[in-house]
This record gives sequence, C-alpha cells and structure tokens, in this order.
Amino acid sequence: MKIGLLSDTHDYVDDQILRLLGDRDEIWHAGDFGTSRVAERLIEVAPLRGVYGNIDGQDIRVLYPKVLRFEANGLDVLMTHIGGYPGKYHPDIRDQIKANPPGLFITGHSHILKIMPDKTLNNLLHINPGAAGMHGFHKVRTMVRFTVEAGKVRDLQVIELGKRA
Repeated sequence: MKIGLLSDTHDYVDDQILRLLGDRDEIWHAGDFGTSRVAERLIEVAPLRGVYGNIDGQDIRVLYPKVLRFEANGLDVLMTHIGGYPGKYHPDIRDQIKANPPGLFITGHSHILKIMPDKTLNNLLHINPGAAGMHGFHKVRTMVRFTVEAGKVRDLQVIELGKRA
C-alpha cells in the first residue's frame, strides 16, 4: 500500500504535490488543510484520510475527526494534528498512546519534519511530515511518502517541495 503523507497545507496544494501523490493508493493529511478545497483536490488523486487541525473551520471539521485510528495493511495507525512526539506527547493523546501504543503515530502542527521511533513503546514510529503549504515559519516545504507492507513502514522518502514563498 503506497501512502502520501502531508500536513499544514494551509489552503495550498500545487501541481507538484498532486504529481507526487499520483501513484499513491491513499493520501493521509495530518491537519491544517486550510479549506475543504484542499481536500477536494487531494480526493481527485487518491482516497483521503485526515484529521482537522487548529486552523481548520467547520467545512473541514464536519468531514474529518480530531483523532483518527485505523488499520492499514496490518499497521495500527493513530493520527492527530497536535500530538507531540516521543518523550513529549501532548496531554490530550498521551494516555491513549501509553495504554495502547499504535505502530505508527502521525502528527502535524509544528511545521517541523520529524521521523523518530519511541523505543519505550514497542518501537512505535512517529512521523510529522512538516508543512507542505506556504504559510508558517518553515523555510522548506516537505511531505513524506512510504509503503505499508505486512504491518511495517517501508521505503520511506522525505520529499522537499521547495522554499516557502
């Protein structure tokens, strides 16, 4: 299963992003879509799973939850926009992670690309794909692509999309 993961688009999706997602089986968005127009454009490329972020209005919040837990090709995935990272999980999600650790924990919000294991919780893998949009303090726009095979993340690629304008 080929996945394209992005976050913090803030109402920006360009042709480059759509091209990079064109061969994916699913697109996952970790919040701060900006508007439902972003979701609509992504859905034209591949099935979309997502969570709403702190800047998202009701047009996104009625379509996507705050926290999403699902199984993808044998991998237990937990996604939320503001979730922290190993060693510094956000209080809203910390107890859920510790009580029932997923195999993959995805967040957005920080605009900082981060991929790291939590060795204290069965090697849970944390991914924050950084920010794919133009708004924020990040200097380089990023996204992540990977495959999920037999419950494992494989072929992980970090993609730099260029400088934030």
